Amino acid sequence: MSLAIFDLDNTLISDDSDHLWGEFLVEKKLVDGDDYAKANTQFYNDYCQGKLDIDEYLSFALSFLADHPVEKLHQWREQFIDEKIRPLILTAAQDLVEEHRNKGDTLMVITATNRFVTEPIVKLFGIPTVLATEPEFVDGRYTGEYVDTPCYQDGKVSRLTQWLADNQADLSNSTFYSDSHNDIPLLEKVTHPVAVDPDEQLKHHAIKNDWPIITLR
Repeated sequence: MSLAIFDLDNTLISDDSDHLWGEFLVEKKLVDGDDYAKANTQFYNDYCQGKLDIDEYLSFALSFLADHPVEKLHQWREQFIDEKIRPLILTAAQDLVEEHRNKGDTLMVITATNRFVTEPIVKLFGIPTVLATEPEFVDGRYTGEYVDTPCYQDGKVSRLTQWLADNQADLSNSTFYSDSHNDIPLLEKVTHPVAVDPDEQLKHHAIKNDWPIITLR
């Protein structure tokens, strides 16, 4: 089986769903507006610079899930998907996914953003497998903690390695599409790394290593 692996944020969609979720919570007055917005933006800037403290960020991002019942969270998430995410789905990204599906490739999204936010977005593309940061869920509620390795930087490699072992698969003739220099550890592991509308660091790395650079915008 040939794996076609896609990053999500700023790759299949034209913005960052994690950051947008925080903005949505502020907009709907579901969190303390000014302080939350400031922290949300700072964490996103840290991510873009490759210096995000993932534990500190997840403590911030997952605490909201712990504060509310699942039914309400799902209602807000559905509204978020309709208002903020659907307009960001890139037609060229959908076409690329379908190209790999028609070739019989195994489709996967791998994303640092937590599963609560990303799972319904991935379903919009009809992609069956998503590796994401996993919020802890106990007795019908989120705890505000996470389980397993966060799916970020080298953590993406660890999580994919475990998935490959569990599914008796390997990276032969594999492809990974990403926009972010945070994904260089995984891009270096696959057969066909592809930089998609890359940030400056990834663009430089791709040019240096003769990786294809494409746009889905």
